[in-house]
Amino acid sequence: MVALEARGVRKTYGGVVALKAADFAVRPGSVHALLGENGAGKSTLVKIMTGAVQPDEGSIRLSGEQVSFRNTAQAFANGVAVVAQELSLFPHLDILDNMFPLREPRRGPFISRAMMRDLAVPVLEELGIERNIYTPVAELSLAERQLVEIAKALVSNPKVLLLDEPTSALETGASDRLLKILRILRDRQVGVVYVSHILEEVMSLCDEVTILRDGNIVVSSASMARMSMDMIVNEMLGKAADAPKKPPAPRTTAPVVLQPRDDGKSLRVENVSSRNGLHDVSFSVRPGEVVGLAGLVGSGPEAMLAAIAGLNRISSGAITLPGGQTQPASPRQAIAYGIAYVSGDRRKLGLMLDKPIWENIVQVRSVGMARDGAWLKTRSLRERASSLATRVGVRTKSVLNNAGSLSGGNQQKVVLAKWLDWKPSTILLNDPTRGVDIGAREEINQLLRQSAADGAVVVYLSTDPAELATGCDRVLVFHRGTICGELSGEALTPSALLQLMNSGTENAA
Repeated sequence: MVALEARGVRKTYGGVVALKAADFAVRPGSVHALLGENGAGKSTLVKIMTGAVQPDEGSIRLSGEQVSFRNTAQAFANGVAVVAQELSLFPHLDILDNMFPLREPRRGPFISRAMMRDLAVPVLEELGIERNIYTPVAELSLAERQLVEIAKALVSNPKVLLLDEPTSALETGASDRLLKILRILRDRQVGVVYVSHILEEVMSLCDEVTILRDGNIVVSSASMARMSMDMIVNEMLGKAADAPKKPPAPRTTAPVVLQPRDDGKSLRVENVSSRNGLHDVSFSVRPGEVVGLAGLVGSGPEAMLAAIAGLNRISSGAITLPGGQTQPASPRQAIAYGIAYVSGDRRKLGLMLDKPIWENIVQVRSVGMARDGAWLKTRSLRERASSLATRVGVRTKSVLNNAGSLSGGNQQKVVLAKWLDWKPSTILLNDPTRGVDIGAREEINQLLRQSAADGAVVVYLSTDPAELATGCDRVLVFHRGTICGELSGEALTPSALLQLMNSGTENAA
């Protein structure tokens, strides 16, 4: 018996094949892991099975019957619930209203708030949500919002539950409660599809595993009991794709302390701890280096990058910038200290999409830093922006076009041009090539190499191990808030990174 099944599903986006005739099935009472690298096709398959995306070819079956969900609401009405990576809550509404969007229980023609409370409270308590149910979602932390999103799916008692990175924003305690509930759902014969990058978590929880690579199913419904972490990593990446020429040096599980080099020009992090999860972190980055930060979500690299950029305060230790300044007190002061912070969320944090390309490029140096004087000459600014756009390879007919008209890769190049315009001494990048095609990724990495060659300190956080392995001189790997290892040279491979990120040691099997 199969709870939910995809047969021969194919999907393309603008000529790029996301899924190639994929077959997938989850059984009632089974927790089924769906694994693969970023871009392998996992989220596309989840969206097709829940009606968010329509396949080009193939079919979906629910309890043996062929179905065609027009949207996620129709899938939900048929007992197929999803918790997606992108939260779909309404910030201005309270927790209770968010639990029943457009499907409030009724007594006759009237919405019954009492029935809503009776259904919602037990689920919220089981997940450990201690907030008043009338608290606006806007007042919740990211982790609390993630739990409300999960509760919204569980309150319907679904036949099939699809979870796309459900613990990515959760603390350990909340994650443990969720995993306990999933085991209860398995006992209730609910079919659970579980998408996660946390391999330790997947291996302890899931009964079966399907692995995608480049849109293809390379492992189908294998018993998790017969899989090792090495086997999973090799299947995700390709068994012989990145075998190191020599084995990496053995490491213990003890935290690694990389003593900063005090040359007066490096970025130095010394014994840094913070309330958001950093524990006694030390390392340094010299001018001319491209150094990567890697780790599972919540393990520390994002918090470390945010601390250097002045977005989060540290509770102990010291951060010293190449110019000798200490940790900036704010993002504005970070810019004054010569720090460029390039976010992967270019639409929200990087660009003014409704403004011309040239205005986006000159906004830091000419507007934010006022380096071109109080009186700005539009013509000269446009000329400089056009020159920079050409230098970084922005493909556009004119810098007069709005930034929103560009492709994702070209938008990200505009973000880089904006920061490179004033020659920062430190460039911090938070997943800057997310959602960018391979060609644009290579061009962006070349720009970063050139910036390093010109004397900048470059610190590069990415969720793509292959990108870190090819684009960085060395990579510092975080595990549970501290640095567990450093990889460089022939030992720096995607599989070695994945192994270290998940286990905290290179020689774990």
